[in-house]
Amino acid sequence: MTLQKVLSFIRRAVDDYHMIEAGDNIAVGISGGKDSLTLLYGLHGLMRFYPNSFHIHAVTVDLGFDNLNLDRIQALCNDLKVPYTIVKTDIADIIFNQRKETNPCSLCAKMRKGALNEAIKAAGCNKVAYAHHKDDVVETMLMSLIYEGRFHTFHPVTYLDRMDLTVIRPLMYMNESDVIGFVNKHQVPVVKSPCPADGYTKREYVKQLMQQLNKDNPGVKERFFHAVENGNIKGWPCAKKEE
Repeated sequence: MTLQKVLSFIRRAVDDYHMIEAGDNIAVGISGGKDSLTLLYGLHGLMRFYPNSFHIHAVTVDLGFDNLNLDRIQALCNDLKVPYTIVKTDIADIIFNQRKETNPCSLCAKMRKGALNEAIKAAGCNKVAYAHHKDDVVETMLMSLIYEGRFHTFHPVTYLDRMDLTVIRPLMYMNESDVIGFVNKHQVPVVKSPCPADGYTKREYVKQLMQQLNKDNPGVKERFFHAVENGNIKGWPCAKKEE
């Protein structure tokens, strides 16, 4: 997977959903994982030729795990000449030691997003880019069906009125396998999550389920994604425009 191919996926999403406007200051949420670093490379590359001039600022929320080392991410941002902010928090201690949460992911996500959004506003950004890819879109839809009994997934673009902040998801057309291919080809400095809950979540269960479904029924992931595009889900207007 070449950077040029990554850029083509991102450009398509950005154009289809008008994600970037001239003068935007876009924060890129960096977990250190393969998805967020691929997004960082992609948006950095897009800056060079996209007709709407914009800037990016990388932001990581440090949850407070002792074994998290972000030196390689800092070095990457230095090489790309992208400003990088690390937000220090005690979220891990609060969730795992103080509250001893048995289902930590929901609370962690809320606290992490709160810390992230505050840092983004402090940095003067008006948008934040999340690294959700096509697999995430479909898996979130399946989670909603299984656990909530409704047909829903996150939107390509979401305006958070209380924060006056717009969330964009430029990797929405990219398969996770393509992300893995890009990371391996370019030796992207991925930082493994130190969270003890990593790999033991409902999302991981649904990911394994989706992989089995796609193995037993080749092409089902693409059909699920097509269903999302055409399912009259709020925030997904692209399919309606094509009808």
